[in-house]
Amino acid sequence: MPFPHSFRNPDLATLALTHRSAGKPNNERLEFLGDALLGATVAELLFEAHPNASEGELSRLRAQLVNGQALAAIARELELGDALKLGPGELKSGGFRRDSILADAFEALVAAVYLDDGYDACRQVVRRLFTSRVAEIKRSSKDAKTRLQEWLQGRGMALPVYELTGSYGEDHAKVFDVSCSIDEPEPIRVEGRGGSRRAAEQDAAEAILRRLLETKT
Repeated sequence: MPFPHSFRNPDLATLALTHRSAGKPNNERLEFLGDALLGATVAELLFEAHPNASEGELSRLRAQLVNGQALAAIARELELGDALKLGPGELKSGGFRRDSILADAFEALVAAVYLDDGYDACRQVVRRLFTSRVAEIKRSSKDAKTRLQEWLQGRGMALPVYELTGSYGEDHAKVFDVSCSIDEPEPIRVEGRGGSRRAAEQDAAEAILRRLLETKT
């Protein structure tokens, strides 16, 4: 699949496809900008497609669409691996096939479109690449705690630990803080907040799920 943008300044595309192993300048700064641009436009698509979805569900769907593996798959469809500029070590180890490198290059290329032709052009590129993916993604009726438990159990990992860390406010408007911790696949501890202990636990579980899905491998 050809990349859906013709660059006025080809040097921007070259920079976007230059990995840090090839020296400086490289695509690290573009990757930072592209991540934000990509997240905003995919969020817009999801907001349009799922008018009844909660904030937590929209965040979960976005994490499924904008994570290392998902972005690497798009990069492969666009054949970005063939155009990457890598250092000798990464070339030798097959860096052009690595998910993290491909995903970073895709994010950097999104930023390059923005710098080349403005926000509207960047937005249209992202929408063209993600509209069908947004339409195909499945919503889940399961709550965040259930989904986190199933994710961990399905991989033979220990269940999360929830702990009430604080509560404050008047009885009619009490707010609860709860921590959620896991040890595998990596140690993560997050805080959740809600109008009940259960709501705070759900908030914390949702945050853990986002972290797990956003982890680039």
